[in-house]
Amino acid sequence: MATIVVKQIGSPIRRPAIQRETLKGLGLNKMNRTRELEDTPSIRGMVAKIPHLVTIIEEKQ
Repeated sequence: MATIVVKQIGSPIRRPAIQRETLKGLGLNKMNRTRELEDTPSIRGMVAKIPHLVTIIEEKQ
């Protein structure tokens, strides 16, 4: 199963509610936190919605 490591690089303060909810859905809520998530189209779509708040650190096979 392929996974990606996502790191939060931006603050959700003064962001629209949908962007804050997307961060919560990814399991991120504080600056510089990382999560290892399954590499699925839905996760990739969530990351694509908030590229200014998160970055993909690495992709594992």
